[in-house]
Amino acid sequence: MSLIVHHLNNSRSQRILWLLEEIGAPYEIKFYDRDPVTNLAPPELIAVHPLGKSPVLEDAGRIVIESAAIAEYVCDYHGGEKLVPQRGTDDHVRHLQWMHFAEGSAMTPILLRIYTARLGEAAAPLEARITQQLDSHFAYMESAVSEDGHFVGDNLTAADIMLSFPAEIAIMQGMAPRYPKLANFVNMCHDRPAWRRAREKGGAYYGY
Repeated sequence: MSLIVHHLNNSRSQRILWLLEEIGAPYEIKFYDRDPVTNLAPPELIAVHPLGKSPVLEDAGRIVIESAAIAEYVCDYHGGEKLVPQRGTDDHVRHLQWMHFAEGSAMTPILLRIYTARLGEAAAPLEARITQQLDSHFAYMESAVSEDGHFVGDNLTAADIMLSFPAEIAIMQGMAPRYPKLANFVNMCHDRPAWRRAREKGGAYYGY
C-alpha cells in the first residue's frame, strides 16, 4: 500500500515529496489549499491533523506528523537508509542536529518575520531583533556547508532535504550575495531530478 502525503499548497511538505522521490518509495498525494484570505489550512486538513499542519504522512492507517519525524520515519521504514549516515558515527550525530535545527532554531526567526510582516509599523520594535536572528542563523548555516555542497558528509542526506527550506528562504530574501554557499546549495537541490519531480507533482511553493 502506498504512503499518503497530506500536502498543503505553499508549505514545507514539499520536502517530504522530494524525500520520497529520492528513495523511490511509492506514494499518493492528497491536496489541500490554503484559505486565500487567512492563508490558513482548510477544514478538511484540520480533520486529519487538529492543528491543520502539513505535512502529514499516512502509512496503513498510522499517522505521522512533524517534518523531521516524518523524514526519520521514512528513512527508517521505507528504504531511505542511504540518506542517513551510519549510526554511532559523528556524522550521524551531526545529521540529527541539523535535521532538528531546520524546524527548530531556523524556523523561529523565519516565522516571526512572516507573522510580523502583517503588522506594518507595529512590528518596528521587533524588526532589529528578528533581522539579527535571521542573519545569525543563515550565517551559521553558511559556515556549515561543505565545499561539495552538503551539510553532513559528501553525499545528499535527509538533513540536506530538511535544510533546503530555510536555505530557500534566505535566497528568496535576496541574501545570495551574502551567503553564496547557501545559494549554491539551493541550486544543487533544485538541479536534482527528484526535486524536479516533486515540484512537478506537488506544485509551486513560495515562488519556486
